[in-house]
Amino acid sequence: MLNGLWLSFFLVSCVAGIVRWWGGDPDVWAAMVESLFTMAKLSVDIMLLLFGTLTLWLGFLKIAEQAGLVDTLARLLGPLFAKLMPEVPRGHPALGLITLNFAANGLGLDNAATPIGLKAMRSLQELNPSDSSASNAQILFLVLNASSLTLLPVSIFMYRAQQGAADPTLVFLPILLATSASSLVGLLTVAFMQRLRIWHPVVLAYLVPCALLLGLFMAFLATLSATALAGFSSLLGNLTLFGIIISFMLLGMARKVPVYETFVEGAKEGFQVAKDLLPYLIAMLCAVGVLRASGALEFGLTGIRWLVEWLQWDTRFVDALPTALVKPFSGSAARAMLIETMQSQGVDSFAALVAATIQGSTETTFYVLAVYFGAVGIKRARHAVGCALLAELAGVLAAIAVCYWFFG
Repeated sequence: MLNGLWLSFFLVSCVAGIVRWWGGDPDVWAAMVESLFTMAKLSVDIMLLLFGTLTLWLGFLKIAEQAGLVDTLARLLGPLFAKLMPEVPRGHPALGLITLNFAANGLGLDNAATPIGLKAMRSLQELNPSDSSASNAQILFLVLNASSLTLLPVSIFMYRAQQGAADPTLVFLPILLATSASSLVGLLTVAFMQRLRIWHPVVLAYLVPCALLLGLFMAFLATLSATALAGFSSLLGNLTLFGIIISFMLLGMARKVPVYETFVEGAKEGFQVAKDLLPYLIAMLCAVGVLRASGALEFGLTGIRWLVEWLQWDTRFVDALPTALVKPFSGSAARAMLIETMQSQGVDSFAALVAATIQGSTETTFYVLAVYFGAVGIKRARHAVGCALLAELAGVLAAIAVCYWFFG
């Protein structure tokens, strides 16, 4: 799948480039070639950040492992994962790592979530009978990561505040609803492909209370003013991040773990993981850069606008679709598209609100695919790409629908 997908990016870019060339744009080939070098440089820039982040967080995570936290989480969630990931033995360390990853993602702690997720993927690879083909457990884990369940989208609030929004947190509840829809579709899609018994009483016993807690949390946040909500989101995110670090340290101290030596041991492992990621990252980002420079994404947007007009639907959401079209490929490009929409349409325009909701409720699917599977040498993704893209599409459609409900 990854081989065909990567090749298709270049072939589609070539066709789009020929169309633009024949249409009188001789500079398209120069732009496409330049994008290769630009994205290769961007890959290295990203890796510099990842080197520090992975080294830091895998060092702290090693302390948590030695202190027994990961094993404890694995035992608590053993019955649930026995139904969702039957090939993973109960109590396996991967289950605890997966739990920590989901918790970090939900709180918007991206810097912590990625290193933990990579550690979890490597742990799952130990159980994988194939060196190059993704296992069912790895696919479920990746798709749920790509579905981007986020409870506190602090970065979106920051972008809106920078652009002068009167209420930066206006899109909080729309994002929460859209990202919940994306995660649900991701889970159900993988469950269908893998014949998982999602309606089993044991699974419901875990998921229903979580859904109720999420509903109560949303109800509480709805009572806060915009200023209070923004302050609460920022405070909770930062306290949680530092609280995780201190908890790991205190737990290690209580279990008589040599925290400094253990941190260094884990940090060395993080350095090695980051080094192995670079070829996969360059391959995917260069393909995405050529696709964007060729104008293929722009052609797609024009076609969508024509179809919406032909169907006589409201076309206001189309101006938000550049963010949706590039988000699966590049987070930085999607942020640029979001900011451009805010500046050109107005920060509180309908298109900007939809774009912000899409940005907060979807994930960079192909980046996640390249990083997570690249870290363990997976070359055959099986149904991971299809399921992840369906979850992405559900997030986009839910974002549009919810914004019409809230702001239409």
